[in-house]
Amino acid sequence: MADGGDGARGSPPTEPAGHPDNALHALGFEYIRITAREVVGRLPVTETCCQPFKMLNGGVSALIAESTASLGGYMASGYRRVAGVQLSINHVKAARLGETVQAQAKPIQVGRNIQVWEVQIWRIDPSTSECKDLVSTARVTLLSNLQTPEEMKSYEERIKKYSKL
Repeated sequence: MADGGDGARGSPPTEPAGHPDNALHALGFEYIRITAREVVGRLPVTETCCQPFKMLNGGVSALIAESTASLGGYMASGYRRVAGVQLSINHVKAARLGETVQAQAKPIQVGRNIQVWEVQIWRIDPSTSECKDLVSTARVTLLSNLQTPEEMKSYEERIKKYSKL
């Protein structure tokens, strides 16, 4: 968890100001690519995101799925506010303490009112940095026709900067 910004052990990694998702940032999630057609990011499996048996908590996987799909959906809708209305996730293999996982969110259907995204979370092979084993797969349905509040304009600018990583 964040320690007040003094850089002490346990702090989330440093990324550009205004991380797109505070909850994921607190866990150490780093975005690799953010577009309207794909959102990719990685998370080191640490004590903070493990359940008592030293494996990635399924709730963390669900958080990753909904957050990455929502970010992609936000961009795909032309920066309109989105809301998750349904999440279905299957956990197929464990990711253990010390491993790294990679999430990839891609749209299945992008409509004016409803979007459906698929999110896959993979264990990363430390010797090649490539996806090795599927950890979980999720389907996220988003309502995408919501009015964007004026105060969200600064968030839109933050995402535009972030998507150029």
